[in-house]
Amino acid sequence: MQTTADREQNFRHSYTKDRRELLNRLNRIEGQVRGIRRLIGDEAYCLDVLQQVEAMTAAADEVALLLLEDHIDGCLTHAIESGEGAPYVNEVMSVVRRAMGRRTARRGVAKGARPS
Repeated sequence: MQTTADREQNFRHSYTKDRRELLNRLNRIEGQVRGIRRLIGDEAYCLDVLQQVEAMTAAADEVALLLLEDHIDGCLTHAIESGEGAPYVNEVMSVVRRAMGRRTARRGVAKGARPS
């Protein structure tokens, strides 16, 4: 059985297992941004540009979801197992709220300090 010190020493951000996939997705997003820039430079039809912006946004959302899944599966699980889960749960919820356009926590939910 690992001690807390062993876990801390061996800890890696959980997205590292998906690092290659994340970088590939980000490279595709970079290509989409260059394509959008080219469309605007060529004065393409507005809706064609907007369609490409939507595709880029969807691709960025997929990157965010993969990172969130990895964070919950790895980093958050690690924090909970270490007995330090509450501030990490609050931090995740804060990020999710911002992503959904909601800035405040539900009533009765304690706001913890951001983990360091």
